[in-house]
Amino acid sequence: MKIVAMIPARYEASRFPGKLLKDLAGKSVILRTYQATLNTNLFDEVFVVTDSDLIHHEIASNGGNVIKSIKTHESGSDRIAEAVAHIKADIVVNVQGDEPFTQKESLKKLLDVFKNDENKSVDVASLMIKITDAEEIKNPNNVKVVVDEQSFAMYFSRAPIPYPRNSAEATYFKHIGIYAFRKEALLKFTTLPINKLEATEKLENLRFIANGLKVKMVETTQIAIGIDTPEDLEKANERIKSSQKS
Repeated sequence: MKIVAMIPARYEASRFPGKLLKDLAGKSVILRTYQATLNTNLFDEVFVVTDSDLIHHEIASNGGNVIKSIKTHESGSDRIAEAVAHIKADIVVNVQGDEPFTQKESLKKLLDVFKNDENKSVDVASLMIKITDAEEIKNPNNVKVVVDEQSFAMYFSRAPIPYPRNSAEATYFKHIGIYAFRKEALLKFTTLPINKLEATEKLENLRFIANGLKVKMVETTQIAIGIDTPEDLEKANERIKSSQKS
């Protein structure tokens, strides 16, 4: 199998505009993410896919692979689908551009799904992590997922699912938005219309469910560290400085 990583990178961000080009211990956030993804040694090729001339220049000037989007896209999946359409690949992994501490272990678990899927029953693989804090469970910014006995996703929601009726104990999983696609599933996804579930919850992963694409969820214990706010960037800088001292 040829496996490629695609890092969708928009310049604009509602909560933290221009965050991908902010300085993180001497390098931009997007460059650190790109290099961390390369350093996992899991991929045949790694690309940044962007709508921004500034981000394009940042990656290209540092010797990286970068593709400029032709169209305007609403989602990262649509952006990488356009880019990968003419690239030879079997598996395409969508790595978040604002996660400079990308970790090998979780990505390897995703890829192992396809390596062990002899019948090609899996279209998409993604990550989930167990959550127990009541506020995290209630928070609509934390997307929850319910899976069947084979760990295929049954539903994603911003609401607390499953609902603990009669005080029954429930296990909750938070969805981590890193996806690995079969290339043909990714290209199919982008041709499908937005359905009522996706429009209601504002979750593109519900497009998979509504159209019968099989999403295999993989449990991880590694907490993704993203850069969503200036405070996150400050904490990330402190983390790198601490690791350099030790």
